[in-house]
Amino acid sequence: MRFGWRAIYGPVLTAATLLLTMALDRLIPTASPAPLLVGIVALAGALSGLASAITSMAIAVIGAALLLLGRHGGFGLTSADLIPLGFLAITAAGTAGITGLMRERLLGTVAAERRSHAIAARLSAALDQVDIGIVLLDVETRAEFINRAFRDYFAVPDEIADGKPPFIALMYHGRDTGAFELPEDELGTFIAQRMETVRSGDATPINIALRNGEVLRFVCTALPDGGRMLSTTPVTDLVRHTDAPSRADYYRSLRDPAGRRLIRYLRVAE
Repeated sequence: MRFGWRAIYGPVLTAATLLLTMALDRLIPTASPAPLLVGIVALAGALSGLASAITSMAIAVIGAALLLLGRHGGFGLTSADLIPLGFLAITAAGTAGITGLMRERLLGTVAAERRSHAIAARLSAALDQVDIGIVLLDVETRAEFINRAFRDYFAVPDEIADGKPPFIALMYHGRDTGAFELPEDELGTFIAQRMETVRSGDATPINIALRNGEVLRFVCTALPDGGRMLSTTPVTDLVRHTDAPSRADYYRSLRDPAGRRLIRYLRVAE
């Protein structure tokens, strides 16, 4: 038990209640302070834990016994006195155990949540340092996390990215900002295919050419909770620079609805 105001509050309040009851009892008969003492024991357990609650319980039982002895002039306790005293001891002990253990469990849960939040914050900060765009989707395909690289690739403002937009909204944002190197009449089909990829959890890599000349390799990974992790890895050097410039139009012409032929040629080039 750590020594502090929380630790001593319960025992001190219990002792003060008993002393006040004894003082008043000399003047006028007072009611039993047992319910109040049990409440103080519960308060001690909630504030400081099991040790403070047990200390308060012990003081309450001993003080209640002294109060009864004082009423009989110090000539001992009768059987009628032992019954309420026993009830007080049992009730106070149970209250101390329940509130003390509940507090310990609650503190453990809070500490675990803080550790989880700290780890999540560190992981988020680390993912913002890589050049691979990462998006985590929930089961309803809403973006729970969008790292800095993905925001930069597709010019997604922070207010949109932090608002947990659905994946379809991210695709439409890329279309509206002219991010994709595709003819306008192909954009609708392209977006529908990407949505189907995410819905089915198809992990087949797909290369996405951007208007600024960059090429991203898009991969969808199905997660155990039903969500999806989307990764966009920059492969511009492999696609644009490894091949002869004179064949750039040829490789662009190999694009097909699923992107599989283009990937096969790119793997050969790699």
